[in-house]
Amino acid sequence: MKRRQLSHVQIIALGFFLVVAAGTALLMLPAASKDGQSAGFIKAMFTAVSCSCVTGLALADTWTQWTFFGQGVMLALIQIGGLGFMTIATLFFRLLRRRMSMRERAVMAESISVGSRVARIMEISSTVAIGTAIFELTGAVLLAIRFVPQYGAPLGIWFAVFHSVSAFCNAGFDLMGINTPYSSLVDYSGDALVSITIMALITIGGIGFLVWDDIRKCGLHAHRWCLQTKLVLITSAILTFGGAALFFIIERNRMNVGMPLGEQVLVSFFSAVTPRTAGFNSVDTAALSPASKLLTIILMFIGGSPGSTAGGIKTTTAAVIAIFLGTGIRGRRGAYVFGRRLPDENMKQAGMVLCTNLSLAIGGALVICAVQELPLTDVLFEVFSAIGTVGMTTGITRDLTDLSACIVAFLMYCGRVGSVSFAMALLEKRTDPPVTYPVEEVTVG
Repeated sequence: MKRRQLSHVQIIALGFFLVVAAGTALLMLPAASKDGQSAGFIKAMFTAVSCSCVTGLALADTWTQWTFFGQGVMLALIQIGGLGFMTIATLFFRLLRRRMSMRERAVMAESISVGSRVARIMEISSTVAIGTAIFELTGAVLLAIRFVPQYGAPLGIWFAVFHSVSAFCNAGFDLMGINTPYSSLVDYSGDALVSITIMALITIGGIGFLVWDDIRKCGLHAHRWCLQTKLVLITSAILTFGGAALFFIIERNRMNVGMPLGEQVLVSFFSAVTPRTAGFNSVDTAALSPASKLLTIILMFIGGSPGSTAGGIKTTTAAVIAIFLGTGIRGRRGAYVFGRRLPDENMKQAGMVLCTNLSLAIGGALVICAVQELPLTDVLFEVFSAIGTVGMTTGITRDLTDLSACIVAFLMYCGRVGSVSFAMALLEKRTDPPVTYPVEEVTVG
């Protein structure tokens, strides 16, 4: 690696690949499956990718298929995938009192999208570690209040820890197959304790480590927050409350008819939060109306925020595109927000992310539809769930052929590493061309 001088992006892509490979090997062991036989390469690989890319799509029900050993492997992959393997490596460096080189610090900063703060990377990594421990422990304690009386102390505590880590890392894996396979949190649709705890963990894990660091330094003094923090929090609030209102209106007289008003509100908020990008569901996803499925796809495509446990094109990408569109329509030169001007480079980056993710999702859907006779709506839902590392499904995941499963796994990997980053890892060149070409404008639109 030193001879080849891999770039930061290539190191991150390779690191996730090695994590997936290790997870696949462990999940293929007979000890990982409840039937005492190897799960096979495709099922183990798909599960390892889904866990390490914190997606939640599964070819087999987690509780029914995997032993406690297998579930433990999955939980470790979820934690590593959620925080990023470089974060885990940095924490080990600190425990061993080993100094990190500037190159290692730069890779770490790139892996959690705080490249502008390389000098403070050790401080930020401490914030990430302490914050993760506090939030996951608090979530586990709250969930244990419900799960321990239901399943007994040992199993209830395991369920609480597993679902807390899965929710915070935006993974979406659950163990509720103990009641009904593939049921997710449908049995808790009206349970405020479980639903609110899961939603809070998803939201906190999805706002981004840079936002954590900013709030830790500046407290609740919003005027002192950096521009990214403001955009992340405002965009997240709009998507959450706006999405919940739309779900409430669309499904009130459809799927949610007959529910008490309080449960309808709870279900609506859960339906708005979990597509960004957790993968749990408190209602039957397959029973959603076409309008709700389309809204879910939009929320899955946007996802969470940069440098977080979530996937998608990110809230800041959506915000930048919206701001530039608004200023372009009004004919203004430059994009201004909160007394700051966004550089044109931001729009270029946002456009690359948007087009790359959209192209991958549509391309994946085209291939799957070509090799399998599946409803187009369900296939589109599946591929956007994969590229956004969400994990929601209408139920077709377990019907995928080996080829289709590999395509979905590839989309999950690209979604976690970053579709643009993955392309850069393959195509990146270190030298700029020695000459440039003349500029010539073309008519657009």
